[in-house]
Amino acid sequence: MKLQNSFRDYTAESALFVRRALVAFLGILLLTGVLIANLYNLQIVRFTDYQTRSNENRIKLVPIAPSRGIIYDRNGIPLALNRTIYQIEMMPEKVDNVQQTLDALRSVVDLTDDDIAAFRKERARSHRFTSIPVKTNLTEVQVARFAVNQYRFPGVEVKGYKRRYYPYGSALTHVIGYVSKINDKDVERLNNDGKLANYAATHDIGKLGIERYYEDVLHGQTGYEEVEVNNRGRVIRQLKEVPPQAGHDIYLTLDLKLQQYIETLLAGSRAAVVVTDPRTGGVLALVSTPSYDPNLFVDGISSKDYSALLNDPNTPLVNRATQGVYPPASTVKPYVAVSALSAGVITRNTTLFDPGWWQLPGSEKRYRDWKKWGHGRLNVTRSLEESADTFFYQVAYDMGIDRLSEWMGKFGYGHYTGIDLAEERSGNMPTREWKQKRFKKPWYQGDTIPVGIGQGYWTATPIQMSKALMILINDGIVKVPHLLMSTAEDGKQVPWVQPHEPPVGDIHSGYWELAKRRYVRCC
Repeated sequence: MKLQNSFRDYTAESALFVRRALVAFLGILLLTGVLIANLYNLQIVRFTDYQTRSNENRIKLVPIAPSRGIIYDRNGIPLALNRTIYQIEMMPEKVDNVQQTLDALRSVVDLTDDDIAAFRKERARSHRFTSIPVKTNLTEVQVARFAVNQYRFPGVEVKGYKRRYYPYGSALTHVIGYVSKINDKDVERLNNDGKLANYAATHDIGKLGIERYYEDVLHGQTGYEEVEVNNRGRVIRQLKEVPPQAGHDIYLTLDLKLQQYIETLLAGSRAAVVVTDPRTGGVLALVSTPSYDPNLFVDGISSKDYSALLNDPNTPLVNRATQGVYPPASTVKPYVAVSALSAGVITRNTTLFDPGWWQLPGSEKRYRDWKKWGHGRLNVTRSLEESADTFFYQVAYDMGIDRLSEWMGKFGYGHYTGIDLAEERSGNMPTREWKQKRFKKPWYQGDTIPVGIGQGYWTATPIQMSKALMILINDGIVKVPHLLMSTAEDGKQVPWVQPHEPPVGDIHSGYWELAKRRYVRCC
C-alpha cells in the first residue's frame, strides 16, 4: 500500500483541482456577468426601443374607410348612393401558391380570366402584405360557397364594402359621372397634394362629372382602429378606435324628372340640351345623348366593354353639352345687336336694304341671306324679328373682328363658363392672333362677315350658349351656370354662392329689352 501511494502526489493534485475549479468559477462568473450586462442593456437601456418594435409587431393600425356622401337632385331624390357589396381578397404573402389558389377559386366563386388579369395588375402596383381584390360584387351564393370552403384558402377572405351605385344609369352619366378604382396617376396626384393618407382604406375615387369635381366634399375623412394581433396576424382585441367622418351629402339644381323627360325626347339621336334657371344660374337639366351606364366603371370596366364605347361612332363618352363645339349660328344675333348698339356702331334707326345678299366692299364676293329674295328695308328690330343675315353681315363688317370678338368674349364665348364640371371645352372665338397661330395666315375682312351670324371660325358649346342667353335675359348681369345647389353640413343646408362677375355693357341702356322683345317674337 505504501508502495502504490509513492507514485501519487496528492498535494499537487489537490492544488491542480483547486486551480481548475477557480478558473471554471471565474469563467462562469464572467459569463454570468456578461449575461446580466446584456439583460440590463436589453431590459433597461434599450427597453423603449424594443418595446416599440414589439408593439409594432403586436399592434396594428387598421384604416377605416369613410362613407361617401350621397348625391341628390333638387327634390331630394338620390342620384348616387352606396350599397354594401362583398368581394373576395387575397394577401399573396400568406398564400403558398398564388396560381394554384386562383385556379381553385374558379369553381368556388366563378372566377374569370378578366378577374385574374385585374388581380395581377392590382398586385403589381400594391405594397407587400396588402389585401388585393380577386373578385368584386359577389352574389349571396358565391359568398356562401366560399364560406363552406374557406378552410382550403388560407390568406383569402371575403370582406364587405360600401360600393357606389347609380340607380338611373345612363340618364345622368354626363352630369354625375362615376367613381372607379384608384390608379397610379391618382396615387401620384394624391401624394403630391398631401391627400394620399386619407385614401388608405379607399379603393375608389371620383373620375368624372360631379363625383370628380366635388371629390373632396364627398369623400370624407378616413378613420382607424388600433388592434392587437397574434403571430398569425389575426386580430385578438381592439385597443382604440377613431371613427371615420362621412363625406357630405350634396344637393344638385338638377330636376330628375325633367332630365329623364328630355332624354326620352332625344332617344336615338346625337344631341345635347341644357336647361337653366336664369334667375340663379342653376342647371335644371343637362342631357347629352347617346350616353352609357356609369355602373360599368365602378367595379372596373372590361376591356371589351370599354373598347366598344371608345370605338362607337356615336361617341357616347363625349359630353356634348359641355365638350361638343358647334357654330352658334343665329343664336348670337341678339348679342351682336346689343354689342353694336352699345359700341355706337349702329343706332335704333340704322337701316339697310336687303336684296337677299350682301356684297363685301371692293370685292365681288357676295354673302347670301337665308331668304333668297331678301327682307327689304331693315332696321335692328326687324332684323332680329326676321333673323336677317344681311343686316348682321353689315354690322360685323362695321364692327371689325377686334371689337366683335372682344364683345362676344364678354358674353362668355371663347372662355370656360365656370360650370362645376371638369369636362368642358372653351370653344373658339376667332381673333387675328388665333388665325395667325392656327393657320399661319393673316385675318381678312371676308373672315369677319360670317362671324356676324355665328358662322365661320366661331364655335361654341351648348353650355356657353346657355350662359350667353342668361346674360341677355338678365340685362347684362352675368350668372355662372352651376349644378351644386347646397351641401349638407352639421345638419344644415349650406347653399352654393353665385360668384360676382362684372356686368356686360350698360344694364340700364334699354338695348337689352329691345333685343329680348324682338328675339322672343322671332323664336
